[in-house]
Amino acid sequence: MQFWRDFRKFVTRGNLVDLAVGFTVGAAFTTIARSMVDDIIMPPVGLLMGRTDFKDFFLVLRPGPTVGEPYLTLAQAKAAGAVTLNYGMFINAMLAFILVGLAMFVVSRLMSQAEAKMDAHFKEPPAPPGEPTEKKCPYCRSIIPAKACRCPQCTSHLSVPDEPDKVAPPETNDKAKPA
Repeated sequence: MQFWRDFRKFVTRGNLVDLAVGFTVGAAFTTIARSMVDDIIMPPVGLLMGRTDFKDFFLVLRPGPTVGEPYLTLAQAKAAGAVTLNYGMFINAMLAFILVGLAMFVVSRLMSQAEAKMDAHFKEPPAPPGEPTEKKCPYCRSIIPAKACRCPQCTSHLSVPDEPDKVAPPETNDKAKPA
C-alpha cells in the first residue's frame, strides 16, 4: 500500500503535471507547425520550382519490380516497390523543426523579458554585507534563497526567514525532520 501511496504522491506533484501539460501543448503545437509547412509554405515553394507538391522530390535508388520508371510521384514509386531517397519530405521535416524551434525561442524570449520586467519592478533591496543570500534545504540539501519558506525542489515547509522559531504547521509538513 505504501508503494501506491508514494506513487500517487509522485504523480500528483506539480512538476510532473506541468511536464505532462507542456508535452501535450508541444505535441499540439508540432501538429500546427507541420500543417503550416505542409499546407501553407511548401505548396507555393513547389509551384515556384515547377512542381505541384514538394513532397514528391525524391531520388530513385532502385526501381521497383512491378512498374518501370519514371515515377512522377512518391506514391507511384512506393506502390511500385521502388527504393527512394525522400529529400523533399526531409526538407519539410527540417522546416517544421525550424518553425517549432523559432516559436519556442520567441516564447522563451518573451518569458525572459517579462521576468526581467517583473524582477525590475518587484526586486528586493540587496542583502546587507555579511548576510547570506542562499541556504541549503535541510530536507533535500538543495541551494535555495535565504528567505524561502518552502523548498521549490522537494516542496518541504521551512522556518519563516524573519522568525526562525516559527515553522510551518506539522500537518502540512509531509517530510520528517532532518537528523
